[in-house]
Amino acid sequence: MPIQLNEENGGKLLGVHVSGKLAKADYEHFVPEFERLVRLHGNLRVLFDMTGFHGWDAGALWDDIKFDLKHFADIERLAMIGDKKWQHGMAIFCKPFTKAAIRYFDHTNAAEARKWLGEA
Repeated sequence: MPIQLNEENGGKLLGVHVSGKLAKADYEHFVPEFERLVRLHGNLRVLFDMTGFHGWDAGALWDDIKFDLKHFADIERLAMIGDKKWQHGMAIFCKPFTKAAIRYFDHTNAAEARKWLGEA
């Protein structure tokens, strides 16, 4: 499955690993699960691992934009982990679409990303 979710810290931290190319259907599982966690826990901290991610098809890109706009204030911190230069650029591009504090980490620094997410 191109989007894998892992609840940690009692659901307050959501690990999201995306791989391959996302299609519109991938959001049909992800969005309701994300919204369930927000209802249960309020704002979330998200570890977004893009290692092995190759982008979106057109329908999925549109769903991603809609998700970003709808959940503008639901993410407190967003640690983005990747292994490609464009993924680092994506972290910068995302900043206007969320109230979250966003930091990019190379995939070799995943432990540092987790530490940052756990800070008060």
